[in-house]
Amino acid sequence: MREIVLDTETTGLDPAAGHRLVEIGCVELVNHLATGEVYHVYINPERDMPEEAFNVHGLSAEFLSGHPKFADLADGFIAFIGDSPLVIHNADFDMKFLNWELKALGRPEIPRAQAIDTVAMARRRFPGSPANLDALCRRFEIDNTARSKHGALLDAELLAEVYLELIGGREPGLALATAAKTGVTNQAARRERQPRPPRPHSPSESELAAHEAFIAQIKDPLWRME
Repeated sequence: MREIVLDTETTGLDPAAGHRLVEIGCVELVNHLATGEVYHVYINPERDMPEEAFNVHGLSAEFLSGHPKFADLADGFIAFIGDSPLVIHNADFDMKFLNWELKALGRPEIPRAQAIDTVAMARRRFPGSPANLDALCRRFEIDNTARSKHGALLDAELLAEVYLELIGGREPGLALATAAKTGVTNQAARRERQPRPPRPHSPSESELAAHEAFIAQIKDPLWRME
């Protein structure tokens, strides 16, 4: 089963207000495991970069001006995602921008049903708790120390790990299979036991005498009756 974990960066919050995509990052999963195949592009938005957006992702208009426009990247992007499910954190936001760009080119929009929203998954599993990516990384003990700013590919890689935890974590069989391949098993990891001399368990003379004195106080014990 192929899935694509996807993240984007933009110049703002609303494409209807003139904001554009500036970065797309995708990570391919097959059977919930990363294959190493990724799709990552910076996009020339053909406009300025608001300070608020620059503070989020650190991508300047000057830097992006040297990269292709979305129109030049659309074919490669569509070919990479295909009809695979798209795993997206806050899917409505990213889908809104992607479909705005595709519609502007006269291309078919990506069906909303193709997207899996990990924010909704996290809120169902942990109601009332923060559902942002940093909070989920902390919850699942995923190292996100490299995330000083938002970046589409880095965030997609982190989201792939979060998604795996949200659907139940790695199958136990995977760890066993890895151990079998490397020759590491629980049995092999055991330390050699050192033999110990047997401990005496026989009662002492004083214990025997005390026991007989106690028995003598019992009137007609059953074990002495014929």
